[in-house]
Amino acid sequence: MRLLDRAAVQALLDPDALLDAVATALVDLSTGRASVPPRIAAQVGELGLLAAMPAYSETLGVVAAKLLTLYPGNESLGLPTHQALVAVFAPEDGTLRALMDGDVITADRTAAASALSVQALARPDAKVLAVLGTGPQALAHARYVARMRPFEEIRIGGRDPHKVTAVVDLLAAEGVAARVCTIEGALHDADVVCAATSTLRPLVGPDGLPDGVHVASVGYRPEGREVDAALLTRAQIVVEHRPTTLAPYPVGSNDLAELLERGRIHPDVVVELGEVLGGLRPGRAWDEQPTVYKSVGVAVLDVAAAAVVLDAAERAGAGLETTL
Repeated sequence: MRLLDRAAVQALLDPDALLDAVATALVDLSTGRASVPPRIAAQVGELGLLAAMPAYSETLGVVAAKLLTLYPGNESLGLPTHQALVAVFAPEDGTLRALMDGDVITADRTAAASALSVQALARPDAKVLAVLGTGPQALAHARYVARMRPFEEIRIGGRDPHKVTAVVDLLAAEGVAARVCTIEGALHDADVVCAATSTLRPLVGPDGLPDGVHVASVGYRPEGREVDAALLTRAQIVVEHRPTTLAPYPVGSNDLAELLERGRIHPDVVVELGEVLGGLRPGRAWDEQPTVYKSVGVAVLDVAAAAVVLDAAERAGAGLETTL
């Protein structure tokens, strides 16, 4: 088997290849060519959880499982809130092929799916991108979503100006020009919003946003909300996988599950991103319609990223070949 650390995964995860693989995995998921059982999680008291996420993509020919910890309080300790590893197996005989760091995979595959939602759902004339958050997910979203449209302005919004500046500086070093903003400043008249936060109260509502805004929300914690119900109930909601996203936490999105329980949204009108990418269902119905892509993170996206990394590693002879 091949052992790949964080630096190796980062070097091997080509963005264009990842976008293609994630699109393939999402279409597989929506057409029955993927096996993705509901995620399970062990709750560690009030501190966090350990989740297990296996999946198989028939088209990509990869089966993998991710172990992920989510500890929201780590942010105040200067530690990552998400930490993960991915095990990849050969589908033909179940042989363990690789163990790889999952932190970069989690950030990049999530951002790649959000970027595909922007490509499929954002208005063609979208000019302003707002990214909320200052962690790895926010940084990855700025990188990937900036590739989808010729944005005239990219804003990074957060509560801590020092952290916001650090993200903007990292992006500048990579040739992506972004502006330091408060959350409110970033949101004002933004055409595309990517929310990657651990907020408890909704940050993104209908006020101050233009008609036809597209929102990608990836923040995930049990009592948290990123998008206000007033916007969700007006928007075309797009998800990775209906049964998963509409299930109660820790499987699905608690904000959507709550609206479903109250009868404020109906599951039949919730569209899967793979259905849109595969041409099975339309996304945006009219220019002024708001669209919201709500991600909870499905394991087939980890499979997509792992497939890209493993293919590149085998071609380059990267990583440590070992046995357990």
